[in-house]
Amino acid sequence: MDESKNLLKLQCSVMNYDWGLKGCDSNVARLFSLNSRSEIDLHKPYAEFWMGTHDSGPSFLHDSSQSLTLKSWISQNPHVLGHNVLHKWGSDLPFLFKVLSVGKALSIQAHPDKELARTLHKLRPGLYKDGSHKPEMALAMTQFEALCGFITLKELKAVLHTVPEVSELIGAENANLVLQTSDQDSEEKLKSVLKAVFTLLMSANKDRITDAVNTLKCRLHKESEMRQLTDKEQLVLQLEKQYPADVGVIAAFFLNLVKLNPGEALFLGPNEPHAYLSGECVECMATSDNVVRAGLTPKHIDVQTLCSMLTYNQGSPEILRGTPLNPYVNRYIPPFEEFEMDRCVLPEGETVVFPAIPGPSIFLVTVGEGTMNTTGSPKGQVVTEGDVLFAAANTEISVTSSASKLHLYRTGTNSTFFQLS
Repeated sequence: MDESKNLLKLQCSVMNYDWGLKGCDSNVARLFSLNSRSEIDLHKPYAEFWMGTHDSGPSFLHDSSQSLTLKSWISQNPHVLGHNVLHKWGSDLPFLFKVLSVGKALSIQAHPDKELARTLHKLRPGLYKDGSHKPEMALAMTQFEALCGFITLKELKAVLHTVPEVSELIGAENANLVLQTSDQDSEEKLKSVLKAVFTLLMSANKDRITDAVNTLKCRLHKESEMRQLTDKEQLVLQLEKQYPADVGVIAAFFLNLVKLNPGEALFLGPNEPHAYLSGECVECMATSDNVVRAGLTPKHIDVQTLCSMLTYNQGSPEILRGTPLNPYVNRYIPPFEEFEMDRCVLPEGETVVFPAIPGPSIFLVTVGEGTMNTTGSPKGQVVTEGDVLFAAANTEISVTSSASKLHLYRTGTNSTFFQLS
């Protein structure tokens, strides 16, 4: 039998980055342990569970005695991608699927667009590992918080009136420049002013940043005795505990605080500043690991590149709630060709069909047990939490839950790509 027509069970990689949730508190740890049949180290952070073909965290065929990677297997069986995907992206998956367990804030960062990614990779290949862009989407599994995109001009003016430490760092003249700017000014001017003050803030001298963060911390602790601090003020105190004397603590005032409920998603386009703060999510992105960082991190920062690459769009990002495909499945479609995500919550004893599509998919089971069946297969494959499965293009799959509710996620190439191809 041609195994490329079956569901392939995968053994996937884990990343133990410092910001991950520790031990049994981490969904990443639980899923990785179930997936690889390994013990959880209670003292270790488990940050990311990677499912796909990226060289930094490859997936392997579960039953392969030769430790065959999914990437190698696809290159030997390129037809599993379907004609359109193979023609556009070659013999590799265009998407990377992850679970994230965020215990403390990730860096303030952005991902370069295609052109900048190629340039950065060429100039500094040791730092920027590939020449691909990395639009991404985070779909909340639990309550999830992030900083994303710049606040509006009106909100920025309020920050300058209420957070003296920001005005201190950028200088009175630049603060006045913002206060004198109007929504009636051209978009180009608004972006130019925002770029100038944000760059000044992020480039400030280390000693001045340390003084400003310490002053801010003391002021907010005193004021908390007299009034309820705002969500943003409480956040910056939390960030200061995690990253003392870091410019990102103050930069948080420039960015939107976004709170997602389970089942809500956030799309992050190229050159948009963001930082995940807390909670757990499934995440999908183009197959890349390109990150430009500028704060809230012990890793390498590249303030000049980050400040020059940002779009400086203002206003709250759209929260995606998905489109119902049937009573059990919601689909989340970002404005990029590489990927989309489905979230499936299947009650006990129910069946749902994922129709055949012209591209490959990866399925992740996070809760419960059931069977997955492909058309023409004599019997279903039992699946349980922690299982990750690769499905070739043009494979119809039916899923039936057993004696409990079944939660699973699917990612694949964006369905709009096939409509346009």
